[in-house]
Amino acid sequence: MNTVRSVHRSPIHGFSKESTSSITLLTGLGVEGDAHCGSLVKHRSRVAVNPDQPNLRQVHLMMGETLDSENVPDGALGENITTYGIDLHALPTGTLMTIGDSVIELTGLRNPCAQINTYRDGLLSSFRSENPGGEIIRRAGIMAIVINGGVVHTGDKIRIEIPQGNSEPLRPV
Repeated sequence: MNTVRSVHRSPIHGFSKESTSSITLLTGLGVEGDAHCGSLVKHRSRVAVNPDQPNLRQVHLMMGETLDSENVPDGALGENITTYGIDLHALPTGTLMTIGDSVIELTGLRNPCAQINTYRDGLLSSFRSENPGGEIIRRAGIMAIVINGGVVHTGDKIRIEIPQGNSEPLRPV
């Protein structure tokens, strides 16, 4: 069953986020009270390049199964929603997820950076690797924007709607 295993937010630009029983998603902005909430990009490295670009990283989702395989607690890698039962990385760009009254749209992959190694030395290699053809494989979660705001609770069911027609795989955003 596709469910929300846990939810997290942090008002500061740190690495990990605190777990809570619910988060409020704000239409076109992201997670209320989270440092990445806003219509324009909030990620510090992206702000330095161009602070006027749209925020395609309003909500960060990670698979609980991936965290479990690396013995990392929920929220430790900065995600807002930890899921269970969904292969997030296999979903295409534009997929809609309905969680309670809220709807989010998948925009792309999180590109894991070396900061993950500050959580645990060598952890980056578990979330970013190369296949035999040299293509980078990213397993550090996916990003989304909020289409319809609402409250997301731990334990909520997640309904997935794949876009019709030609779909594009998730790419780093």
